[in-house]
Amino acid sequence: MAGSIYGKLFRITTWGESHGKGVGVVIDGCPAGLALSEEDVQAYLDRRKPGRSKYSTPRKEDDAVEILSGVFEGKTTGTPISMVVMNQTQRSSDYSEIASYYRPGHADYTFDEKYGFRDYRGGGRSSGRETIGRVAAGAVAAKLLQEFGVEILTYTRSIGPVEIDYSRFDKAEIAGNSLYMPDAKAAEQAGEYIEQMMKDHDSVGGMAECIVTGMPTGIGETVFDKLDANLARAVMSIGAVKGFEIGDGMAVSKAIGSENNDGFAMKDGKAAKLTNHSGGILGGMSDGSPIVLRAAFKPTPSILHEQKTVNKNGEDITVSIKGRHDPIIVPRAVVVVESMVALTLIDALMENMTARVDRMAEFYQRIRE
Repeated sequence: MAGSIYGKLFRITTWGESHGKGVGVVIDGCPAGLALSEEDVQAYLDRRKPGRSKYSTPRKEDDAVEILSGVFEGKTTGTPISMVVMNQTQRSSDYSEIASYYRPGHADYTFDEKYGFRDYRGGGRSSGRETIGRVAAGAVAAKLLQEFGVEILTYTRSIGPVEIDYSRFDKAEIAGNSLYMPDAKAAEQAGEYIEQMMKDHDSVGGMAECIVTGMPTGIGETVFDKLDANLARAVMSIGAVKGFEIGDGMAVSKAIGSENNDGFAMKDGKAAKLTNHSGGILGGMSDGSPIVLRAAFKPTPSILHEQKTVNKNGEDITVSIKGRHDPIIVPRAVVVVESMVALTLIDALMENMTARVDRMAEFYQRIRE
């Protein structure tokens, strides 16, 4: 299977299936000398761990990470970093029934058409559990970004019809509720909405928002490797993401130029934008403003609500999906979005090292001295 490798210089390969022995990732290209421990990575994995609230799957997993290589005496060695999380509570029998039919909203049909075979136990590589490798690698990328003063804040912007009120925005509240919303009132309303959908045996969609600060100006390429294009590719590669926006996003289609353009003014002796409709990227390169992006997640497709489908014998049937499933994906996916953004940004920063001869000469001159 192709498509399990991401990145150019900071490159990751994820592996494993939902109901296999384990899942993990290999990072190639992480510089030597970064202080890194299993606790650093575990803090990220705990944010996506199942069974932490009534709004997530009851599947209980410790998701305890083990670093197998690439770290010695608490620091990265410059060699490949391999990390594994062993699966502990697989219940493959929960999925034996679906081997004979295609679940609506899942990759069952397309996987069968492509390979003529599929791992029906929880979706195999198409399972949300695949994101463990992304998050483990994202934790390393985010720590590396902090070395350069780049910070990423990600949270739930909306769940169903409930959206946060920015006048009540409280960064501390993000970790204060199980929905990762920076608005306590909106979190309460969203919780009530989710519970109603759960009673109806249905699921809920929502949107995650990500803000990047401290990104240097001029990171990214023009034409095919635009920073926003690469961020879109990274975020859209997450299962269940069906939409991506940066800056004003879809709203630009209703704007006029005089409103949408970001003017400039001198600030502290340097040009700076007066507004940020562009979302921190101009011409495919970071412009010094915060990078603002959003990801729209579809409702969880595995629901008890009756749905129409077909079986492998070509018969029309009605199904009700059993097993352990999240009624909403967004809260646990917030850290996945953050991780994919971190992986994309660190790769772009590393690639930018070769953009100018004068800076390369300055770097190697320092080494000679």
